[in-house]
Amino acid sequence: MTNFFRASTLAAFLAAAIFSASQTLHAQARSGPIRLEVDASHTARKFLHAHLQFPVRPGPLVLYYPAWLPGEHMPDAPLVNLVGLKFMAGGKTIPWRRDLLDMFALHLEIPPGVSSLDADLDFLLSAPTSGFSAGASATAFLGVLNWNQVLLYPQGYPVRELTFVASVRLPAGWKFATALPGAKQNGDTVDFPAVALNTLVDSPVLAGQYFRVLQLTPGQNPPHEMDIAADRETDLAMPAEMEAHYRRLVAEAGALFGVRHYRDYHFLISLSDDVAHFGLEHHESSDDRAAAHSLVDDTARLYFADLLPHEYVHSWNGKYRRPVDLATANYQQPMRDDLLWFYEGFTNYLGAVLTARSELWSPEQARESLARTAAMIARSPGRNWRPLQDTADAAPILYDAPFDWSNWRRGTDFYEEGTLLFLDVDATLRRLTNGQKSIDDFCRIFYAGPGGEPALKTYTFDDIVATLNGLAPYDWAGFLRMRLDTTAPPTPIEAIENGGWKLIYNEQPNAVQESADAMNQRTDLGSSIGLILTGDGVVADVIRDGPSFNAGIGPGMKITAVDGKPYSPAEIKNAVAAARSAAAPIQLTVVNGALTQTCPVAYHGGLQYPHLVRDKTRPDYLSDILRLRTP
Repeated sequence: MTNFFRASTLAAFLAAAIFSASQTLHAQARSGPIRLEVDASHTARKFLHAHLQFPVRPGPLVLYYPAWLPGEHMPDAPLVNLVGLKFMAGGKTIPWRRDLLDMFALHLEIPPGVSSLDADLDFLLSAPTSGFSAGASATAFLGVLNWNQVLLYPQGYPVRELTFVASVRLPAGWKFATALPGAKQNGDTVDFPAVALNTLVDSPVLAGQYFRVLQLTPGQNPPHEMDIAADRETDLAMPAEMEAHYRRLVAEAGALFGVRHYRDYHFLISLSDDVAHFGLEHHESSDDRAAAHSLVDDTARLYFADLLPHEYVHSWNGKYRRPVDLATANYQQPMRDDLLWFYEGFTNYLGAVLTARSELWSPEQARESLARTAAMIARSPGRNWRPLQDTADAAPILYDAPFDWSNWRRGTDFYEEGTLLFLDVDATLRRLTNGQKSIDDFCRIFYAGPGGEPALKTYTFDDIVATLNGLAPYDWAGFLRMRLDTTAPPTPIEAIENGGWKLIYNEQPNAVQESADAMNQRTDLGSSIGLILTGDGVVADVIRDGPSFNAGIGPGMKITAVDGKPYSPAEIKNAVAAARSAAAPIQLTVVNGALTQTCPVAYHGGLQYPHLVRDKTRPDYLSDILRLRTP
C-alpha cells in the first residue's frame, strides 16, 4: 500500500521546485536576449558552426534542442547531427548530461557568480536527399539555414516569450534571402535585430552563389518575391510566361482569401539534385526544394507546378489559422495531428485550385491531376481497414514509412484524399445553395482578420463545421465524420461525379502521371497490372490483390524479362497493351534474392490511365472551381 502522506508531500515538493525553476528561467529570459552567431562559411564542406550566449543565474538549467517542428508534424529534428557541443562559464568548462527520458533535453549546473553561459556546437549537413528540413540542405553552391538546427533554448516558458539576436556568416560572395526582417549585411556577415524564438525558427535563410530575385508585385504592398538559388546559373532561366503565372498566383490567392496575414512574402526556392525535395511552410515564406531543372524543363515544370501554391496557402491555413493542438507553447510539447486532414488536406485542395487559377496548370492538366489522385485512392486496399482519420492520427509514423506496400499500409493519404474530400465539400456547398456559395466564401470567412502583421488564430473541428453551416445549413459534422471515420467511403468517385465529371480509364497516357513517373524514375502500371516499378525494373510497390500480386510478385523483387525479352519500361508497357488481344498471361521473369522464377500475370485489360470526362447530366461545378478570378 502506498504511503499517501509521503507521496503527496513529495508531489507538493516537486511541484514547488518546478514552479521555482520556471520562475527563475522567466527571470533569465527577461535579463537579456540569447545571442546566436552562425558560421555558414563551411557549407560546401557540409557543416555549420554556432556560438550561443545565454543570460543565466546560478543553479540547475535545462536546455532544449527543438524536437517538434511546426509544419513537420512529428519529432523529427536532426538531433543526431548536433556535434562538438561545449559549454563555458566564468572561464571554466561546464559539464552537461543528457536527460535519460527526453533525448532533446540537456542538464547543466550553473556555478555561483556566473551570469552568462557560452555554448559552441557544430551541425552536420551531411544528410540523405530525403525527408524534410532534416534532409540534405546544402551543396557547394547553395544552402538553406534552418535556425532550429543550430540552437538550444532554456526550459520554462513559451518560445514566443524568448528573444534571440542572430547573425550568420555566409560563404564569400554568396547572396541571401529571408523573411526575417531588418537584415543588415557587412561583408559576408548578416546581422538581424532581436526577434522572438518562434519568429526566428519560422524564418529560414536561403543563400547561394547563383541567385536570382524576382519581384512579383513591384510597387505594391505587401511585397512578394521569388528568391531562387541553384547549382548552375542556367537553371535560373525561368521563362517569362512562368513568371507571369506566379504573379497571377499572388493575385488569385488575394482574391480567394480577401486578406493577407503577413508583412511581405518570400518563396525561397532551392534548385538542386543534391538536396532533399519537399516544401515546408512558414508564415512569411516557404522553403521550396526541387530538382535542378524544375524551371527550365517542360516535364519538370509540370511536376513542380503545384508545390509553391500549396506552401503559399499554408500562410493562411496552418500559420494564421492552426489546429489548437498544433499550436504548442514550445518545441518539446507533443503535437496532436488529428486535424491534419484539414491542415494539409484542405491546403492540398486549395493549392490545386490556385495552381489552375494561376495557369501553372491548364484546366486539362488540373483535371488530369485530379484523375490521377482519384485513381490512386480508389485502388488502395488500405482504405478497407484504415480510415482516413487514422492516416492523420498516425502521421508521425506514416511520414517516414517506406514506399513499398503503401497501397496496403496507407501513407499520409490525408493530402491526396483530402483534395477529393474538399472537392466534394465544395460541390456540395454549390448544390445546396444553387451555386450561390462555395469554398471561396468559406475562405473569406474562416481566414478573415485585420491582416498585415503575422498572427495566430486556432481552430477546432467544431469551428470548421460552424463555418460551413453558416454558409449552408446541413449535417456537415456527419458528412465529414462519415468520410473520415468509416472504411472505404466513396469519396474518390463521388467527389469527381458531384463536380460534374466522370473518372474513366483508357490507353491514352495521363500527362501529370507521366511527368511524375519521369521525375521519380518510375513506371506506374498500378491501374492495370498493379505494379509500380523503378527504372531498372525493381518492384517499388505491388497492389494487394491485383494481377501481379496474385501472380506471386512482391516489393523488392526485380523484373529482368518480359515474355522472354529483356526488361525495359517500354517493353513491359508493350506487353500490357498487347495482352488485351492475347489469351496467354504476361510472362514476367522475376529475381527475388537467390531465386529466379517466371510469374504469369493473368491480365487482359490493356494499359489503363485515368482521365476525367464531362458528365452532361450534372452541373459543371469543377470548371467554375478552376476558372480565373482576376483579370
